[in-house]
Parts: sequence; structure tokens; C-alpha cells
Amino acid sequence: MFHVVFFHPEIPGNTGNAIRMAAGSGCALHLIEPLGFDVDDAKLRRAGLDYHDRAALHVHPDLESAWRAIRPDRVIAFTARTDLSYERVDYRPGDVLLFGPESVGLPDDVLDAATLRVRIPMLPGIRSLNLANSASIAVYEAWRQQDFAMP
Repeated sequence: MFHVVFFHPEIPGNTGNAIRMAAGSGCALHLIEPLGFDVDDAKLRRAGLDYHDRAALHVHPDLESAWRAIRPDRVIAFTARTDLSYERVDYRPGDVLLFGPESVGLPDDVLDAATLRVRIPMLPGIRSLNLANSASIAVYEAWRQQDFAMP
């Protein structure tokens, strides 16, 4: 289906919530080290509830390792530094939906390597949405475009 990539995630609760989203939507969740937490963190487990065994979770030592494992055709980077809104993209199965760390977003070199840059609209003065919420918005729009086909 889709691959969600969290580049250097910092907050275990966000990743735990994304694990629940991955289990519920059938997407794969890829975490790129370094992580701001241990994958055995209690907060990560609590936020993911009992969905850890139902989610496709992969941890990669670096972005290049993730690309070798995924072999993506397209990488769609979510950032506030573009004008293209996420719902204007025609998503395809296998797309990578790439998100940066909660505190700083994706670095320029990672953004430059993406196929597309998209943003989730927000009211003026808001820096960013919660990481897990942003990933959910993106995954469910991409999946909706596939008529919620089962993976």
C-alpha cells in the first residue's frame, strides 16, 4: 500500500499513534535513526496500545538503508516550505509519505531528494501540526483515492 517514513522522530507518543494508524490502514511505518526514544519505550507502547503486532514497523539506521529496503518510485515530502497542498496529489500504491522530526521538519538535503513537496494547509501563525496527525491526514487521503482498497 503506502510507506510512511518518519525521519528522526523525537516523541514516542507520536510514533505510537502512528503505529496504530499503520495497523488500521495497512501502510508500513519506517523509522529512520537516530530516534529520540527507544522502540521499547513505555510511552511508545502505551500510545500504540495492542496494535504493535498488527503494524508493519521497520527501523532503519539511515535514510539510504530505508531507500534500499523500500525501493520507492516516488517520495512525497510533507513540509511547510511549499505551496502545493497534499490533496492535489494523485497518490499511487507504493508511494512514500515522508515526514521530518517534530521540532525542525525535514532538512534541505532530504527535501531536495524528494519527488514532490506538499503541505497540509493550516491557519496563519501555526508552525506545524502534530506528527501523527499529519501522517494520518496524508495516509487517509492517499487511501481514500484508492477507494480504501484492502492491502
